[in-house]
Amino acid sequence: MLDSKAYRNLMGKFATGVTVVTTAVDGRLHGLTANAVSSLSLDPMLFLVCIDKGANAHSELERAGHFGVSILAADQMDVSNAFARSGEPEADSLRGVAFTKTANGTPLIDGALAQLECRSHSVLPGGDHTIYVGEVVAGEILSEAAPLLYFSGGYREILPKD
Repeated sequence: MLDSKAYRNLMGKFATGVTVVTTAVDGRLHGLTANAVSSLSLDPMLFLVCIDKGANAHSELERAGHFGVSILAADQMDVSNAFARSGEPEADSLRGVAFTKTANGTPLIDGALAQLECRSHSVLPGGDHTIYVGEVVAGEILSEAAPLLYFSGGYREILPKD
């Protein structure tokens, strides 16, 4: 019998990249670690993030009108861990992690492999999560370093090519 715990364990066998989703609302900055993210469409360029309804970021993303996605590098486990914990939004700080604001005020994590900035496009129900779809308005590859991966309950790394 497949229950929610078994389903979670099963899905843990799907290796994912690790991102930090960030936003700013009324001068308060918020971020959370997310691996339930995906490119959705090329035309128009759409990206989705799935956020637990109990997360602080849930209401922040609902109100923000924009969000950022920073794809983390293998050396950013500490960044992932900082945003994996629940926490209230902060004024002009993202849990002590270095970031840069875009011209639109979206905070993006420094040192990431790549970054996206999205304008809110649509919001869809997704069980105990909400699916936020963003229209990509900017993006940049910042590094060719190894990515931070998550698999079977822990961080993993890609072995170098021979």
